[in-house]
Amino acid sequence: MLVNLITASRRLQEWDAKGRWVFTRRDLARLFPEDGTRSLNKGIARLVAKGLLERLGRGVYINPLARGKDGRLLERVALALRRGEYNYLSLESALSEYGAISQIPLDRLTVMTTGRKGEYRTPYGVIEFTHTARPAENILANTVLVPERPLRLATKAAAWRDLKRVGRNLTLVDREALSDEG
Repeated sequence: MLVNLITASRRLQEWDAKGRWVFTRRDLARLFPEDGTRSLNKGIARLVAKGLLERLGRGVYINPLARGKDGRLLERVALALRRGEYNYLSLESALSEYGAISQIPLDRLTVMTTGRKGEYRTPYGVIEFTHTARPAENILANTVLVPERPLRLATKAAAWRDLKRVGRNLTLVDREALSDEG
């Protein structure tokens, strides 16, 4: 990496102050434009070795020293992995937030996406993507935007519909909680 470690650390701190601490490889190429494509991989490896970046897999990195990190790390990583797609929290993750599933998945995030399905294991938990072919209008109409939250949240009805559609275990769902208002 042509950029020295002090400059790299300073740039990462600047982005942390702006609330950004999850990066894709493409983001890092823009963050360090003076590096050519050849040296970018070596530079990223060097930043990882020095502890300025942590690789979470598949071209996604976090700044482990960021002071602005919040409790939504897996959601931010999910957005980075499926940038440019419609993504929303659904299935067991959403239903547990609504109290319709008694077991709360602490280390697993279930995300519906218009992108590819897949499962990604990180040191912070597992992100499970399930593909949906629903149009954007339908997704937007059946999800809510929660302030300070990276991913949209499926409504109770949408999360239940998604759970049934993908053939998941329905026995853990409290059907009374699904009919409750709120």
